[in-house]
Amino acid sequence: MCGMPSAESTQASVHEPDPVRPTKEDEVAAAGSELIGGPLGRRALLGASWWTPVRVIALVAIGMFALGLVQKAPCYNGAWFFGASSQYTHACYSDIPHLYQGRGFADGLVPYFDRLPGDMQYLEYPVLTGVFMEVASWLTPGSGTIQHQEQWYWMVNAGMLMVCAAVIAVCVTRTHVRRPWDGLLVALAPAAALTATINWDLLAVALTAAAMLMWSRGRPLAFGVLLGLATAAKLYPFLLLGPLMVLCWRAGRWRAFGTALGGAAAAWVVVNGPVMLFAFEGWSKFYTFSQERGVDFGSFWLIMAQNSDDPLSTDTVNTLATLLMLACCAAVAALALTAPRRPRFAQLAFLIVAAFILTNKVYSPQYVLWLVPLAALARPKWRDYLIWQTCEVAYFLGIWLYLAYTTSGDAHKGLPTDGYHWAIALHLLGTLYLCVMVVRDIFLPERDPVRRSGDDDPSGGVLDGAEDVFVLGPAARPRPHVTAQYEGARVEWGKPGATGGFALSERGGMP
Repeated sequence: MCGMPSAESTQASVHEPDPVRPTKEDEVAAAGSELIGGPLGRRALLGASWWTPVRVIALVAIGMFALGLVQKAPCYNGAWFFGASSQYTHACYSDIPHLYQGRGFADGLVPYFDRLPGDMQYLEYPVLTGVFMEVASWLTPGSGTIQHQEQWYWMVNAGMLMVCAAVIAVCVTRTHVRRPWDGLLVALAPAAALTATINWDLLAVALTAAAMLMWSRGRPLAFGVLLGLATAAKLYPFLLLGPLMVLCWRAGRWRAFGTALGGAAAAWVVVNGPVMLFAFEGWSKFYTFSQERGVDFGSFWLIMAQNSDDPLSTDTVNTLATLLMLACCAAVAALALTAPRRPRFAQLAFLIVAAFILTNKVYSPQYVLWLVPLAALARPKWRDYLIWQTCEVAYFLGIWLYLAYTTSGDAHKGLPTDGYHWAIALHLLGTLYLCVMVVRDIFLPERDPVRRSGDDDPSGGVLDGAEDVFVLGPAARPRPHVTAQYEGARVEWGKPGATGGFALSERGGMP
């Protein structure tokens, strides 16, 4: 990216392309805009107001987060503390207040170093999440009843997590420079608002979103450091290194990948090293707990177990889930190396995390947060995004109604087992649907909303516009100039250009 620009690329960049207007290219966005005055007109003064996309989207994200807090009000006012099933019937459960005392924070115990009373001997969360929880406990008043302290602990965590939610929205908004309004997909995600304060996942999601932003700006070291920190908060972010390695392989960008990998490893070691050295048993609890944990809520493994007279053992499920995930990794790698045009980084990042969610032996409702920013970057199409979100909201309601059913005794208030299985299936189908749409975009780039706008890989950093050096299958053979038509716009690829061989013509009609 440091070489002398070609005459063609210099000429193409004389006129900076205009930002993409979602109300012009997305029918759902256009219809939704009627609530605030209709689609943006040709004579709108873009950038002439304080209300820039980043500021608007950050405020919308905070507003939706606040609505999620309101949804938890019945639990805050008593359902967390009184009644076995009321926190489930109100669908307002959260781990946060329960673990304040359950993991020793109320007693001043130090995570990973001090043994806990009860079955869970040490905190079962990664180190950076444990630090987050500990800082929140320092900010929680130690006076009053334990209920009062737990309410305070939840509110302090909610304030810290709200900052994470705003960071996620801002990072997604700024990752695709020409598509800032795609950040609204994150800010307005109903499933994100409902699950934001169930657990501490937003910390890892925010660090991952910031890492994606840094990579898009061509800063692989900052990307690696942030991704290493994200992995120190939750396990899933390290999965992004796999797709990135394959994409860098195809583009010959090994130096950038090596820098990112080194930064990630160094950041992870800096966070984990001291605890690993001085409290190894406590540090390793997260990993041993993940391995020993049985089949749990939200997975297709649970459906199989609850409909079998002889359920698979935990070791067998671990082995099969690992093999399925490895098969998915191989499929994503093959897709990256054989696609007609190198896939966008965000597309493969979404697919690999979705594969982990689909094959895992547990799916807690807040895991949807992992996919929200990646989905907005991978396929910024409101119709498909809302279909997926609808499925996730249905699952959110389904798991709490199922728990209400199992904890209400003979009253059986809630959703029986068969109904909960349908809720799981809906979640799985919704995620698979979005995966299929992303894969279709990879094989048919003219259907990709991002590439139809004339971009190559705006979240790809050094990969954006890079030439391929290693390709497999039909994509390895030189292709003639290809023109395809989609919804009245002419999309062209297969020739060199300022954005790496991808262009969108304003002309309609048949090629």
